[in-house]
Amino acid sequence: MATQGLPLPPIPSLPMSTPVVIESHGFQISKDQLTVLVPVAVAATVGGFLVSRYFTGRKKSQVNTCVCKDSAKVVHSFDIEDIGSKAVYCRCWRSKKFPYCDGSHTKHNEITGDNVGPLIIKKKDA
Repeated sequence: MATQGLPLPPIPSLPMSTPVVIESHGFQISKDQLTVLVPVAVAATVGGFLVSRYFTGRKKSQVNTCVCKDSAKVVHSFDIEDIGSKAVYCRCWRSKKFPYCDGSHTKHNEITGDNVGPLIIKKKDA
């Protein structure tokens, strides 16, 4: 005994303007709403990220990270007569021979993109 199933009704064709609805647990979003929500969500995320970077990037940081940290202010003074013909002083605060330059600014500049260099003092030839 062969049973014949009921014929399926024809599937109606939807016009192109009918929105596609995404439904999950009672929450519905149409395709038109989704095309608006996604760019707004992306713009809000990028905007929030840029604002947070702006505020965190502007916080105060110390230049001197290791030289004479027990002093309230680091001051070195030299008599010009004691310098000899030339002296090279550190301005990046990374030198192991501070206040004299040991070339540590080179690595500092590579890492940070900075362009700091030493202070060079020379005596004029008479």
